[in-house]
Amino acid sequence: MNTLIVLSTLVIPMLTMTHSESLFDKIKLLNEFGLCLDIDQINWSSDFPESMPVTVHIAHDNQKLYLYYQVKGEELRAVNTKDFMSVWEDSCVEFFMQRKGEKTYRNFEFNAHGVLLASKRESKDKAEQLSEELMSSIERFATIQHRYKDGEQLSDWTLYAEIPKEALGYTVDENLSQQTIGANFYKCGDETSEPHFISWNPIDTPSPNFHVPQYFGKLIFD
Repeated sequence: MNTLIVLSTLVIPMLTMTHSESLFDKIKLLNEFGLCLDIDQINWSSDFPESMPVTVHIAHDNQKLYLYYQVKGEELRAVNTKDFMSVWEDSCVEFFMQRKGEKTYRNFEFNAHGVLLASKRESKDKAEQLSEELMSSIERFATIQHRYKDGEQLSDWTLYAEIPKEALGYTVDENLSQQTIGANFYKCGDETSEPHFISWNPIDTPSPNFHVPQYFGKLIFD
């Protein structure tokens, strides 16, 4: 493609989240005060032009990263039912991150049922799955609404996730505040009726590939 890629630098706001707050209240806080990003870069448009409205709201509370994805108008596929299965083949949203100064990066991939694939990676082909303990610490909640347009079923779905700092690679003694990470957010569906590969930050590779930390934007935890 040989295009000029401008990588974003943004701040993740810190919000006060308490265990007593309901899921509804947390999502409301994220929608009102979280950083909102459009996942709208169609990087391989000649081969995979499919697009749909996708946003993610992001915040943290020094202990966890909070994500709330909203996807509208997708022909849904969600056949993988257990963690570590091939969720990227389904209707899927993803978050990839890399701590400042590290060579490894982490990927968190969720299908529309909240099934998760997460690992620490050196590359696309070399990865270490997160432990069962860390996987179970990542709270997930998904909703799906079906509607019909011109005889075709379309789905609007959401994915809410709380990722503890330990799953991001930080220690118990480290705070998220003032940390800097490289990151990108994705929407994909390799085996959906309309395969698609959409990102927040643009990617300049010959074919679809999300495992490219050189195209991560920069996020700073407030």
